[in-house]
Amino acid sequence: MRNITVSLLFCLLPFIHFSQTLNGKVYDTKSVLKNIKVINKTQNRMTITNADGDFKIEAKVQDSIIFQSLFYHQKTVVLKPSHFGSMAVFELKEILNELDEVEVKAEPEQPVFSEETYNIELKSIIQEDIKNHPEKYAPLGNNQGIDFVYLAKKLYNLIKSKKPKTETPTVITYKNFTSLIETSSFFNQELLTQSLKIPEAYNYLFLDYCASKQLSSELLKEENKMQLLEALVVNSQLFLILLEEYGEESLKQE
Repeated sequence: MRNITVSLLFCLLPFIHFSQTLNGKVYDTKSVLKNIKVINKTQNRMTITNADGDFKIEAKVQDSIIFQSLFYHQKTVVLKPSHFGSMAVFELKEILNELDEVEVKAEPEQPVFSEETYNIELKSIIQEDIKNHPEKYAPLGNNQGIDFVYLAKKLYNLIKSKKPKTETPTVITYKNFTSLIETSSFFNQELLTQSLKIPEAYNYLFLDYCASKQLSSELLKEENKMQLLEALVVNSQLFLILLEEYGEESLKQE
């Protein structure tokens, strides 16, 4: 009886598939792709590609692997023995739409403050003003000479108005995110639940998570729309991985 059991086991061995580690690289026609969501649908596992487009995930022959990204067509691959033993390469096709036809205009150059040019212009302005309004520069009770107090004030006002102002950089707050989702026709609840795959019950927790990343408020400008979208895509993938592996508490601590 024991010999029969051992023989049966050896007969079944070729049909038994053990989980292995699938090592892969994802790219498009131009370069490798980072932050692509890689899902083992069969085993309910998920990871994302790194900056070099590489990923590792537990899998076995006949498992279904799904590649997802907001900017690329979804791809599903049923694993074969040839996918294991070396680096497996997967190509994704970019989604082409009306956004690709938008002409990207160069950002207008900001004026450079030149002290030498500024002083020449300032001197010219003052000389012209003295010529046109000599009464402004005359001291009180005197029809001759220059009122240096008045001149000093005028110089200060001119300098103050001419020098470029520096703004303190700000970040996108939770309030900014919620306001954006509730008022924008593009960044809305549908984007969160359908495109980014955030469960509806966790939408506002996701916005809180994004706020904790301290993204620059410059991304809220219309011209930076695609940069903000990319940031949300990356954070949504990380959010879903944390949510799946550690639950809601880990996201609050994050």
